[in-house]
Amino acid sequence: MQETRIERIATYVPGLAEDVARAAALAAGLLLVMLARGLRRRKRRAWEAAVGLLAVSALVQGFRHHAFIPAAVSAVLCVALIAYRKEFYALGDPRGRKRALWNFVVLGGCSFALGLLIVGVRADQETGHGIAFLDRVQQVGYGMIGAYGPIEYTSDRVGDIVHFSLLALGVVTAITSIYLALRPVTMRPADSDERLRSLLADEGRRDSLGYFALREDKSVLFSPSGKAAIAYRVVSGVALAGGDPIGDYEAWPGAIKEFLHQCTLHAWTPAVMGCSELGGQVWTREGGLKALELGDEAIVDCASFSLSGRTMRNVRQMVNRIERGGYTCRMRRVRDLPDEEKKRLREAAAAWRGNATERGFSMALGRFGDPDDGDCVVVTAHQDDEHGNDRVRALLHFVPWGEDGLSLDLMRRDRTAEPGLNELLIVAALRGAQGLGVRRMSLNFAVFRAALARGERLGAGPVLRVWRGLLVFLSRWFQIESLYRFNAKFQPVWEPRFVVYPTVRDLPRISWACLQAEAFVVLPQPAERLRQLLRTRPASREDKPHPVRVTNP
Repeated sequence: MQETRIERIATYVPGLAEDVARAAALAAGLLLVMLARGLRRRKRRAWEAAVGLLAVSALVQGFRHHAFIPAAVSAVLCVALIAYRKEFYALGDPRGRKRALWNFVVLGGCSFALGLLIVGVRADQETGHGIAFLDRVQQVGYGMIGAYGPIEYTSDRVGDIVHFSLLALGVVTAITSIYLALRPVTMRPADSDERLRSLLADEGRRDSLGYFALREDKSVLFSPSGKAAIAYRVVSGVALAGGDPIGDYEAWPGAIKEFLHQCTLHAWTPAVMGCSELGGQVWTREGGLKALELGDEAIVDCASFSLSGRTMRNVRQMVNRIERGGYTCRMRRVRDLPDEEKKRLREAAAAWRGNATERGFSMALGRFGDPDDGDCVVVTAHQDDEHGNDRVRALLHFVPWGEDGLSLDLMRRDRTAEPGLNELLIVAALRGAQGLGVRRMSLNFAVFRAALARGERLGAGPVLRVWRGLLVFLSRWFQIESLYRFNAKFQPVWEPRFVVYPTVRDLPRISWACLQAEAFVVLPQPAERLRQLLRTRPASREDKPHPVRVTNP
């Protein structure tokens, strides 16, 4: 009598369930590893997922595998999480779509490597000889999408275990990536730029870093009255605010309390980078935080600036030498530049930067020539070539600081040009500032400037000298001393800037977040790397960066 289809597979159903259970346990373990960071940060969604996975794991291990010790461990952990459920209160972090691609690349790579390990440990049960590594790669790739690969095993049971394990890895990668891609993204409020510009128009003179709140990668929180705002960015679980709150001084406490409330809801570590002494006093008073001097901002009074005198001799000689070389400078508002010239300057600045990472967070706008940034100022250095064409060899970009101030944003020059162009541009900017109604100008920020200055003085103590020596050593990578020396050439007034933090034990984490925000430490970004690869093509001679020609300045 012929067997029915049900009878034919009935004997395999128990074994099939066993294999599926093993694959589910593998997927649950992988997901628990992924949830560890969220649990450490007290995320509520991570807690909910972990409780569910541990409960399922305990049931599968206890009733299917009869692995009572692992089942007991999972059950105890599940009960402990339930007992301490009030400790997991934090909301999820707002994420962009890049998170989904990052998850797909990293988790997919880890799952593929784990799949190779699973296939490799079953090598003694493969049929045939001389299985190549490429065959194992194909086996993993096909298995993660639910298909069978080229390798066959001596036992159907082993083949099912490998197949369902690989499928579980693929399912975990796909589900988590799809979840992140479809997850609602908390965007910057649509009217935040308009409201920020309104606050800057009224109170922008208070802080030279205020305009940098308009960076596109910063989120914004407003006080309950709407008269003050704080711009920040979340990096590695640290909410970094840059500079002082924007807006009415009387509304600063409301904005600070709203910011700290959001940090509590999301389990972020609050920190402020580069606030003024006044801002630091308000932050420490209203938020119960601590402050540490981070460095000094170089501010030059344009009306009193002069190249005369012994202290300015080196700058005067360098500027005169560059001017004798045929260089001239022009200072204009961005709104007065033709669109074609803005495009050329933008391309030139990118070409002069080369492959170097774009740095900046607290004192960088991150864009050039935007129509909304018409009050920004561009200073360009020009030189005629052998054919008499006008070429741009360097540029400075300043953002507004209230109605009568400018703050340096971008400094670029052609690497083939003579050294000293940056000094020439700054002197030209200071000389031409009054023609644009500018009274004060903020230059680069010098980190730990006081320690460098005091450590080289006569009579400096051994601790201060060791600290200065460490800073000089770190300057090989972070340009600490060079920025201080460059700023000091123009005899500025030094205004101290501070970092505000909750506790001393948070400083290492905040320092790491600051290094990432300022792009001194750059972690892999799969989305950005993919875009670069898509637009990369072989460079010809015409593609190489060349000085910008301005035929109609």
